[in-house]
Amino acid sequence: MDCLKVLLSVFFVLVVGNSQAQTYPNKPVRLVIAFTPGSSIDIVGRAVAAKLSEFWGQPVVPENRAGAGGSIGSKVVVDAAPDGYTLLANSSAHVSNPAIFANLPYDTLKDFTNLAPMTAGPNVLFVGTGTGWKTFADFIAAAKQNPGKLNFSSAGIGSGTHYNLEKLKIATGINVVHVPYKGTPEAISDTIGGRVCCYWAPINAALPHLRGGRAVALAVSSAQRTSLLPDVPTVAESGAPGFDYTLWLALWGPAGMPADVVGKINADVNRALSTPELRSQLSNLGTLPMQMTAPQFAEFVRKEIEESQRILKAAGIKPQ
Repeated sequence: MDCLKVLLSVFFVLVVGNSQAQTYPNKPVRLVIAFTPGSSIDIVGRAVAAKLSEFWGQPVVPENRAGAGGSIGSKVVVDAAPDGYTLLANSSAHVSNPAIFANLPYDTLKDFTNLAPMTAGPNVLFVGTGTGWKTFADFIAAAKQNPGKLNFSSAGIGSGTHYNLEKLKIATGINVVHVPYKGTPEAISDTIGGRVCCYWAPINAALPHLRGGRAVALAVSSAQRTSLLPDVPTVAESGAPGFDYTLWLALWGPAGMPADVVGKINADVNRALSTPELRSQLSNLGTLPMQMTAPQFAEFVRKEIEESQRILKAAGIKPQ
């Protein structure tokens, strides 16, 4: 009898799980975006959400919940039911936060389901025209002549742009003042206005300002140049050999989501990223699709957390 109960229980789980995947989603899906409107994750997250809405025949409704390096939006998702109807769109800030915030209201490894990466792309070292700098070497020379005096913005403590800055400080030995903002639009505005000198702007957010002549691009963070700014050298080309940073964007859910729903979301995100129209849209934004299975992405996240801890420790940053 006990054996029969076990078999029936297993059968029930399999049937229910399978039916969840077959019917998911049967109502609107909430997509919590962990940074401000106009940020890189907002732009890409909304583009992917639109394609998923098309596939699913249900609205995927974006909702910006910014602050604390993306951890405010992340906490909203952690507290949601693990049924696939509340998802998180966040940047690589998700993996650097454990090394920056001592009292995160969740465990980054244990409290999330790793669903799928979306895209990856470089940041561009973005400076106001008032600086007079034309090259990366000009910026480095000014930073070394004025240690501790240049204000360098980020999209917030723990953001990918903050992490990019800390990597740059290690690679070049410069001492600049970190000025965290609420998000990318605010950081860009104050860089253009001269209230801070510089920002590692996600390329999709920077392009309109660079093309409009309101700011100057000194270098890109990736190992290779980008086709969108072919005349802008990499940091590695400009005097910091081996430097490489790519801002990546991804989706998560609360821990405990049904495996078949996870598989469906992952497969549909990868399918969306393979469509010619979305690939073209993302390419025009300076990002490339980043496709993995859910298990591959989970392992990638684990390694990225370890790497972030190593870099930020080397930068002298202690969790606060």
